[in-house]
Amino acid sequence: MNTQLLIIIVMFASVLGLGYAALNFYLTKKLKEGNERMQFIASKIREGANAFIRYEYKIVAIIGAIVAVILALLIAWEAGVAFVIGAVMSATAGFVGMKIATYANVRVTNAAKETRNTGKTLKVAFRGGSVMGLCVAGFALLGAVIVYCAFGLGMNMIGTEIGEMGLQAVTHTNPITHQAYNLSIILSGYALGCSIIALFNRVGGGIYTKAADMGADLVGKTEAHIPEDDPRNPATIADNVGDNVGDVAGLGADLLESYMGAIMSTAILAIEVFAHNMTFTSESLYQKMLLFPFLFSAIGLIGCVIGISYPLVKRKLSDNPHRELNLATWISAGVTIIGGGIMTYLLFNGEDAGQLKGANFSCGAFTPWIAAALGIVAGIVIGIISEYYTSYDFKPTKNIAHASKEGPALTVTQGMATGMISTMLPVIVLGIAIFACYALGGMYGVGCGAMGMLSFVAATVSVDTYGPISDNAGGIAEMSHLDPDVREITDKLDSVGNTTAAIGKGFAIGSAALATLSMMSSYLFAGGLYSYVGNALDGVAQIALNIVRGDVIVGAIVGAAIPYLFSGMLINAVAKAARQMVDEVRRQFNENPKILTGEEDPDSTKCVTISSQGALKQMIVPSIVAIAIPVVCGFVFGAGFVGGILIGATLSAIMLAIFTGNAGGAWDNAKKFIESGGVEGANKGDATHEAAVVGDTVGDPLKDTVGPSLDILIKIMSTISLVCVVVFNEYNLMTLLNLNSLFGF
Repeated sequence: MNTQLLIIIVMFASVLGLGYAALNFYLTKKLKEGNERMQFIASKIREGANAFIRYEYKIVAIIGAIVAVILALLIAWEAGVAFVIGAVMSATAGFVGMKIATYANVRVTNAAKETRNTGKTLKVAFRGGSVMGLCVAGFALLGAVIVYCAFGLGMNMIGTEIGEMGLQAVTHTNPITHQAYNLSIILSGYALGCSIIALFNRVGGGIYTKAADMGADLVGKTEAHIPEDDPRNPATIADNVGDNVGDVAGLGADLLESYMGAIMSTAILAIEVFAHNMTFTSESLYQKMLLFPFLFSAIGLIGCVIGISYPLVKRKLSDNPHRELNLATWISAGVTIIGGGIMTYLLFNGEDAGQLKGANFSCGAFTPWIAAALGIVAGIVIGIISEYYTSYDFKPTKNIAHASKEGPALTVTQGMATGMISTMLPVIVLGIAIFACYALGGMYGVGCGAMGMLSFVAATVSVDTYGPISDNAGGIAEMSHLDPDVREITDKLDSVGNTTAAIGKGFAIGSAALATLSMMSSYLFAGGLYSYVGNALDGVAQIALNIVRGDVIVGAIVGAAIPYLFSGMLINAVAKAARQMVDEVRRQFNENPKILTGEEDPDSTKCVTISSQGALKQMIVPSIVAIAIPVVCGFVFGAGFVGGILIGATLSAIMLAIFTGNAGGAWDNAKKFIESGGVEGANKGDATHEAAVVGDTVGDPLKDTVGPSLDILIKIMSTISLVCVVVFNEYNLMTLLNLNSLFGF
């Protein structure tokens, strides 16, 4: 299979995905919006979301421009350009997904109002969500193809040359720092561009949505005793805006970053394995390993188009949305596994067995496919575990609901215990997956596992995005005074959306762990933290990070604290913004009693402004901390210290992300279990329900701000460390002052 044909396959998949997204965008927008009040409320939500994303992107553009210039000057001009391409693709996917969500929400409400049918309403919500999912995979692959063609093919950087250690990937030299770099740095620049947008979208959107949500709940539900999404609550519109900027735009950028991080980490490892394994000298095999993650992901996107089409073209959907959404996901995963296996065989079949062994392919030509399939299976198992701990169909969440009968203290305590216990099984699954993938194909196999786990990301994001669209639809139904059975349909869809979101977060953190390990391995190669087994001219490089070395162990301890520092800053940011929201809602209720009687409308614009300003102001410092710490520490203490930071941060972030995501999801669904009549003697608005609302409010910033941001944190730290290590490995304070002997090296 020639390279041009393979590139055409990847390009076809990205265009197919984006074309299908455009069709679903058009078909969704074509539907009716409902009555005049529904249209008015939807326009207010749309207006708030547009204003926030516009201001957020202005801030991100300034910071991104600074980063791009620094990359271009100190690392490689190609990396700076690739960074911009990655940022544009990620920002575009988030913007398009947010736009369709603000159009789809009211149309879902109207579908429920006109049809009174769960299946028909589900189809509208899922069609809207599919636009986000298809844009995530389509734009990510499109940008990757542009970078690969422009710098890999156009500048022949996928080729090879004879270097000091034998055959290696083509390198260029930075004219300012005089440091050599290859295609791996450019691919890292693209991944970093995706990561920057994801970090700001997730952090900014998460602060916005949770500040509004907490403000609305704390005053509306627990003090004024009015229902969720009641039109009398001035924070309700802001809460619904938050669903779009946080749970749609933020989620889309987050999963795009995870998806591209997994792909790029695998491609980068192919470059590093080729450069440091002197028994692996086949240029043909090297180029196929480099292109494999892009091809497998392209097959995955084609599989997702088929899987997503299932509920959209099926004439009549059942009233069980969970089953229909699961079928769409399983079809996507099944087609990806089968199609990926065929593609892998055609790609690697015929390669020399000795070279395959030299590249650590323990199962011959099928090795990358088996590793990717293991990643898919691990992701599904982690998702099932997340569902067990967060769905109110199972014991852990039911226990939290029953604990609410004893008051909010036990609700919070039981939820924390559930979240902590829920970390063990996913970590065991991750450990087995890492061990198996490594045994199959070394660290390249681990990268393939990460890439496989997110290869059908278009389907998982489509299912995830459907949730906040349904949540918004329920809010519009409540604020428009529609019949209770309309809200009942949207609540049913929303409840399933909470569970699917928890499953999606399981996929995200699982893939983040595998991708970060792959990126960290490339970092150790680039930082010179390896040694050769055998003669350097014909041996195999083995990466090694001595954890008991002074700088590494200190770095690991500091790194383990970073996710807690980052999480605490995010929770503080949400609390500050929520406090302002609470004060504003109380002020309006106190100064104008006619709001609660329904005689006058509240001032929702003021609440939208508070959430926007609070989020934009509070998102900057945590985001800069995530970017700055590994860079500053690298230029002060060197590559070993940063290696320790990456290990410590990754280990603690995995546990913290699983804990916060599952605990928050369980608290949320425990509240919904009570509202559905699952706890005998408990009803909406009574003391048991209020205790559950407190638990849900505690869990809000954990599941929707902290948890999703942690997987971005560890990937952005590893990516920026890989990009910068070519400079700070030589130019750091410890080396310049000859103090390295203090650390024993």
